[in-house]
Amino acid sequence: MPADPLTDVLLLTNARAAASGTLIAGGAWALRFPPPRRLKVLAVVRGACWLGIDGERVPGPGAPRPGAPARLEAGDAVLLPADRPFGLAGDLQTLRARPDDGARVFAGAPDHVARVGTGDGFLAVGAHVALNPARGPLLTDVLPPVVRVDGRSPEAAALRWLLEHLAEEVSTERPGAVLASAQLAQLVFVQLLRAHLASGAPLPPGWAGALRDERLAPALRLLHANPGRAWRLGELARAANMSRTSFAVRFRAAVGVAPLTYLARWRMRLAERELREGARPVGEVARALGYTSESAFSHAFTRATGVPPRRYRAAAAAGADTDS
Repeated sequence: MPADPLTDVLLLTNARAAASGTLIAGGAWALRFPPPRRLKVLAVVRGACWLGIDGERVPGPGAPRPGAPARLEAGDAVLLPADRPFGLAGDLQTLRARPDDGARVFAGAPDHVARVGTGDGFLAVGAHVALNPARGPLLTDVLPPVVRVDGRSPEAAALRWLLEHLAEEVSTERPGAVLASAQLAQLVFVQLLRAHLASGAPLPPGWAGALRDERLAPALRLLHANPGRAWRLGELARAANMSRTSFAVRFRAAVGVAPLTYLARWRMRLAERELREGARPVGEVARALGYTSESAFSHAFTRATGVPPRRYRAAAAAGADTDS
C-alpha cells in the first residue's frame, strides 16, 4: 500500500478509541459533564440535542459564540477537547436551569447505557481516545479545538453506518460485543478525522494541511514512505509538479516549517519511539533514519531532545521498570 501519513501519526501517537457509553433520552433532559480528560467522540445516532462546551465554539450552522450551545442532528459527530466541561440537553431551558450530573448518571448506568428524561427519541454514542502523552501533540496540534462532521455531508455516509453498528454493539449482549465495539469506535475516530480533512474546514499549520493539499500530498507521502533517504528539495518539488521555490513556499504555509525541517523533526519522533520501544542498537537506528554515522545522529538527537540517545533509552527503560 502507498505511504499513509495519517496512519503513521495514529500509530506513532498510539491513538486508541474505546466506546465509553450510550445515551438514550427523551422529553426535557439535560446533563452536565466534567472535562473528559481525553479526547472524546460524541455522535448522534437518532434524534437531536444541544451541545455546549465551556469556552469553545462548536463549528456549524449559526456559528455560535464560544460556550453557546449548538444544535446537533442525527449523523453529526463531534470531537471534544479533553480539558473542557460540556453540557448536553434536549432543550435549552433545561440545560440552563437544572442539568443533572452526567458523570453520576453514567456511573450508575448498567452496561454504560444511560437513560434520562422520558422516551427514547434521542440516541447518542460516545468514545474516548487515548493518546501517548509525549507524542499525542503530533495529532492534537493539527486539529482545531473542536472538530464537527455534519451528518448531511457526503463524507459522513460511512460514519453513519459505523455509528449505527456501534450503537447496536454497545447496547446488546451479542458474543464478541466488547471487541466489536472497540474496533468500531476506532473506525469511527478514523472516519471522523478523514471527514474533517475532506471537509475543507480550517486547520492549524501542520502535516494535516499538506496531506489535504493535492499538490503537496505526494511529496509528504514520499517523506513518510522513506524517511531515511537523503531527500532533496528538487525531488520533492517534482513530486508536487511545482518549482522548488513555489513548493517550498506552499509547504511552509501549510505545515509551518520547511520540507526538510519537517523531515528532520519526523525522524526524531521515529527515533524516540525506537529508542523507547525497540531493541536495535543506536548505530542501526541512526543508519535507518538516514544519518551517516552514529555521532551525527547523536548530535541531532541531543539537539532536538536535550538528551543523548543512549541516555534517553536508559531513562525510558528505567521508567518502564518503575511502572511495571
